[in-house]
Amino acid sequence: MSFNLDDLLRPNIKNLVPYSSARDEFKGEASIFLDANENAYGSPLTKWYNRYPDPLQLKVKDKLSEVKGVPAGNIFIGNGSDECIDILIRAFCEPGKDNIIICPPTYGMYEVSANINDVYIKKVPLTADFQLDLPAIEEAVDDNTKIIFLCSPNNPTGNSLNREDLEVILNNYWGIIALDEAYINFSRFRSFTQELEDYPNLVVMQTLSKAWGLAALRVGLAFASEPIINVMNKVKPPYNINQASQELTLKALEEVGMVNDMIREIVTQRGVLETELAKLPVVQKIYPSDANFLLVRVTDAKGIYKYLADKGVVVRDRSSVTLCEGCLRITVGTEAENKALLAYLQSYLA
Repeated sequence: MSFNLDDLLRPNIKNLVPYSSARDEFKGEASIFLDANENAYGSPLTKWYNRYPDPLQLKVKDKLSEVKGVPAGNIFIGNGSDECIDILIRAFCEPGKDNIIICPPTYGMYEVSANINDVYIKKVPLTADFQLDLPAIEEAVDDNTKIIFLCSPNNPTGNSLNREDLEVILNNYWGIIALDEAYINFSRFRSFTQELEDYPNLVVMQTLSKAWGLAALRVGLAFASEPIINVMNKVKPPYNINQASQELTLKALEEVGMVNDMIREIVTQRGVLETELAKLPVVQKIYPSDANFLLVRVTDAKGIYKYLADKGVVVRDRSSVTLCEGCLRITVGTEAENKALLAYLQSYLA
């Protein structure tokens, strides 16, 4: 069976006539806008935000195209990556009928979004070394498996999935493959965004929340073939990215050099933190990471988590997650923050 977009789409989405906003209908320059029932007298802010934003974020996509080396027509911008995940499930999965495959431990929103949309979830756990179990994935796929969600570098484990394994799935699966690369900037591996022409069913998701430091703006990215991007634009809310986020994102995208410097510093601090954590008796194992965090197995995850929280240092307790028993997920902070963490862990020992 080969990839066919029309065969994957839910019938109601295939026939959907999307909402047409005022800014969709008018293309061009004008001095007087009397089409969208906006407040022509402005807003109480120094900069006016009384006009609706560009529904397709075209200026941002043009700049992203320069930065990412992907044509603007192959870019979707979501209100965080979570909106990209939700839209893919809503567009391709028939509630109560279709299913998705996830490979835990992995990012939790794939499961949450599927549950919200009444889409069955098939869980194929990663192997003991946090890699894909290809035979089990092959066995799990059926005629109603519309999307396989894969995360590389993976959250919460931090490791990258073997590229050869990803290529096996890409070359043999007929449905949508959603590859989440939220942490790709911290990895030594290249992004799959350059492979879109080879894989028409591939959706690569990224974010500006991590390496770019724009978590508060909620800007998620999806890169895919134009037919898939058109479907996502069809399903999304008309003005899903607000004007302030678009303006600030454009400003940030001018600072590639600064972002690269931050990435290098985070990777350096990741190495330092790993070395220093390994010296502590409470640390049993530190898993290899291509992300901006470390998964660390400790002697008493819940006790250490509470001790640190009481000191005002918040890490993530992942000890109840499949294959992450006894583990804390620790984000790489600044040099000062990392030193404070290590000092508190030393005092915990005392």
